[in-house]
Amino acid sequence: MTTLFISDLHLDASRPHITRLFVGFVRTQAIAAKALYILGDLFETWIGDDGADETADQVATALTELHAHGVPCFFIHGNRDFLLGDAYARQARMTLLPDPSVIDLEGERVLIMHGDTLCTDDAPYQAFRAQSRTPPWQRAFLSKSLPERQAFAEQARAESRRYTQSVADAMTDVNAEAVLATMRAYDVRRLIHGHTHRPAVHRIDLHGTTTERIVLGDWYAHSSVLRVTGNSIQLV
Repeated sequence: MTTLFISDLHLDASRPHITRLFVGFVRTQAIAAKALYILGDLFETWIGDDGADETADQVATALTELHAHGVPCFFIHGNRDFLLGDAYARQARMTLLPDPSVIDLEGERVLIMHGDTLCTDDAPYQAFRAQSRTPPWQRAFLSKSLPERQAFAEQARAESRRYTQSVADAMTDVNAEAVLATMRAYDVRRLIHGHTHRPAVHRIDLHGTTTERIVLGDWYAHSSVLRVTGNSIQLV
């Protein structure tokens, strides 16, 4: 059977066709899989489980159907939906995993992660990431009203777009040394991540051993899926 990996769907009410694409993918492809891994940014924004909307409900319904067919769904937080919590995970029948996590994939230790922590050249983003992952910051944010949180999210999205357009592409991509250090730290030969929206399979020499970094694509225009079946690995 096939294990599926996806990330960076950025589902949002403004793009209902991508939500329909995801629901169709779950009902026609994931339902026949061994497992589905979602490596972050399933949603464009997430302001708390109490702010779930119709898009989130559609996703939860599809993933509940997946669970009913015996296919587990695992989720790693992204930089857009890091506030997704236990309540929604239970509703959608997803299992939350730490970022990063090592899994057994066809008998091999494989490291999976969202990928934003590898972009170490982007110091301003890493500073915000470190702050926003702390319990005090999250408690303070979630204590605000839904309209306040929504306004913050919209402002953050606008600032993110401006910032991304103003910096070099290399700054928002992974740092090669960070990749090597991470793979050494977790003692793996294969790494799967998303975040950068640069789908590719990179082969890396690590102390004379050939390793592999697989980058998942986004779902802005079409779907991007990694399929692993036995020794076959396809990024499509």
